[in-house]
Amino acid sequence: MESQRSFLFFGLALVSFLLYQQWQIDYNTPVQEQQVTQTVAVGDESPTEIASTSDDLPSSDTAQLVPSAASQNLVKVVTDTLEVIIDTKGGDIVSATLLQHDLTHQSEQKFQLLSQTPNYVAQSGLIGRHGPDASREGRPVYAIDQLEWNMTDNALTVPMTTVTEDGLKITKTFYFERGKHSIDVNFEVENSSPNSLEVQPFYQLKQQIAGEEASMMMPTYRGAVFSTNDEAYEKYDFDDMLDANLNKATVGGYVGMIQHYFVSAWVPAQDKQNAIYSRVTGNNAFAIVGVKSPAEIVNAGETLNLKSTLFAGPKNQAELDAIHKNLGLTVDYGFLWFISILLFDLLVMINDVVGNWGIAIILITIVVKTLLYPLTKKQYTSMAKMRALQPKMEQLKSRFGDDRQKMGQAMMELYKKEKVNPMGGCLPLLLQMPIFLALYWVFLESVELRHAPFGLWITDLSAKDPYFILPILFGASMWLMQKLSPTPAADPMQQKMMMWMPVIFSVFFVMFPAGLVLYWLVSNLISIAQMLYIYRQIDNQNAKKAN
Repeated sequence: MESQRSFLFFGLALVSFLLYQQWQIDYNTPVQEQQVTQTVAVGDESPTEIASTSDDLPSSDTAQLVPSAASQNLVKVVTDTLEVIIDTKGGDIVSATLLQHDLTHQSEQKFQLLSQTPNYVAQSGLIGRHGPDASREGRPVYAIDQLEWNMTDNALTVPMTTVTEDGLKITKTFYFERGKHSIDVNFEVENSSPNSLEVQPFYQLKQQIAGEEASMMMPTYRGAVFSTNDEAYEKYDFDDMLDANLNKATVGGYVGMIQHYFVSAWVPAQDKQNAIYSRVTGNNAFAIVGVKSPAEIVNAGETLNLKSTLFAGPKNQAELDAIHKNLGLTVDYGFLWFISILLFDLLVMINDVVGNWGIAIILITIVVKTLLYPLTKKQYTSMAKMRALQPKMEQLKSRFGDDRQKMGQAMMELYKKEKVNPMGGCLPLLLQMPIFLALYWVFLESVELRHAPFGLWITDLSAKDPYFILPILFGASMWLMQKLSPTPAADPMQQKMMMWMPVIFSVFFVMFPAGLVLYWLVSNLISIAQMLYIYRQIDNQNAKKAN
């Protein structure tokens, strides 16, 4: 019984330690995520921050530079989901504010994903032999009819144009749709010259490396991701980029930058043989991950259309999956992702019915505990049988004293005679641990729970309980479970450790988000009810046998 009980608490401690480590990863928020929204002066012909530099651009498959010159402006586009700033120099998106996501809970400021300070921008253009972004004079400056655009219908189209000296008229058009965080970007390349001309599209994300450090033990992952034919989802962090440039050939694919709850990603044409790349610039201050599509020939008098999609928004799985089959994998559930996905789908289904994520957590806990009841029953049945053997165990201790060898042999004979497996309650516990861990990742990775209220004092399930009520209740439930569990004939040191365990875990759980503590509390309460029910059944069975 002592070994089983010790194993139980060791398992719980292990799970909690793993949870705490993951909490350090996810909730020691880096500076990048908590940045203050920058105000950009729309229409300023001389912006103080220029998103791109000459070393930002990828090398062309064939490069012949052409001159260009024009006046630079910043363009503001507002939809129901996004406030986007586009630099007419290069047509880069240098700012993207998510209008449906607060910077902090109940703040008036909105979360800014892309920004010029710190530098995190989405760049795209045309390089190649006659591409305007390969100019010695710098990137092209597009002409645009107006500097402010507001969505009034279900869609918004923002076109800008430039003309090269070679005779290419390029229209770069941004397409916005209501309710979406994706932006379709189209290059219409019209060749009015008598010659065949060549261009090559590129799409990339540039982000400042500084500000990554967040936890002494395990830093928050903030870096690049990509998808190819062979690798559905891979991370390539800033250290990887410093060691070696990424170079992958694939049909389709995507590149992205991720952080907790949010992602930006370029999805190029999926029928092209694309090249995924990375590099660092600015004396290793900035990281770039991008994708180049093949060079295209535009014959005289012809028009070429090149399409891609930029996503800049929350890790909403449904929206991500609609853009690319593997983009939803940026919602990183860890090595138990296959369990987490099922649990997340169930959580969403429940919330769609009840309309409250806290109630949904309670209900999914009930569902999980009900599904695991056969394992739980075996666990508590084993504990009940071990409890029934306590008087006989005490007799053996009195008989053999400190002779551990004889005591061990006698205990094994007793277990065999009574048909009791001392480890019978451990296997069900081990089988439940993956469920607990998978649910933890669901609670922490699901942006749907970010700033989600429950009720009363719990106004944000993704933050810790402000008054520590849930951790205290959790500790009380843990103490009650201890009282209901069979008490081993342990040494005084072990007894003191067990006595303090609820207090230790209560303090430990203070650091966890309220949604996770709510799950553990409800799980404990259900376990207590199950223990009482199973113990009563065993006692009734023993009473019938005695009669």
